[in-house]
Amino acid sequence: MWRAVIFDLYDTLVDYDDAASRAFSDSVADFLDRPRDDFARVWRDGRPLRETGPLAPYLRTLGLDAAQTREVTARRLDWTRKLVSRPRPGAIEALRRLRARGLATGLITVCSEDLPMVWDQTPFAPFIDVAVFSSSVGLRKPDPRIYRLACAQLEIEPQAAIFVGDGANDELAGAERVGMRAIMIHREGDEAAGQRFAGTRITRLSQLTALLD
Repeated sequence: MWRAVIFDLYDTLVDYDDAASRAFSDSVADFLDRPRDDFARVWRDGRPLRETGPLAPYLRTLGLDAAQTREVTARRLDWTRKLVSRPRPGAIEALRRLRARGLATGLITVCSEDLPMVWDQTPFAPFIDVAVFSSSVGLRKPDPRIYRLACAQLEIEPQAAIFVGDGANDELAGAERVGMRAIMIHREGDEAAGQRFAGTRITRLSQLTALLD
């Protein structure tokens, strides 16, 4: 019997905008008077460090002083707040329906510290019982410990949970390895994405509740 559904965030509950991400790094590069392409590479390569610990110490490794760190942090918070303020179609309704059926809801997301800092301001926060952020716990998917941590906080065994995600970071196989059922969500028509996962696939979050019957 399923007791909880745990979601990925980016490209699952919200669309991740690669162009907007590059625009953010370009704006920071301009602020710091650094070449855009060089800074984009450094920003991209720094993801593992940025996504497993606090943001300010990471920014200092890039040579930013205290004032620059505060400014870039403020810009990042504003960028993230806007990104997660636009749920994918059906996302909030799916969360609402799951909870109405007595299921707990969770989140496991690979992110930098800006996301947990603005989480309570997002439209998702009222509908997610437990949110696990990689930057807060020092773990990234598909580390089995991050899945087990979410389940422990929900007070369930992994075998009682469903994980829904787009498949980035080997997250679906990671969920299955700890005993969870994994469901892939991919964009309609993106058959290449769907072929990367042999399990259950959906293209709309509204399809999720039907799978639980």
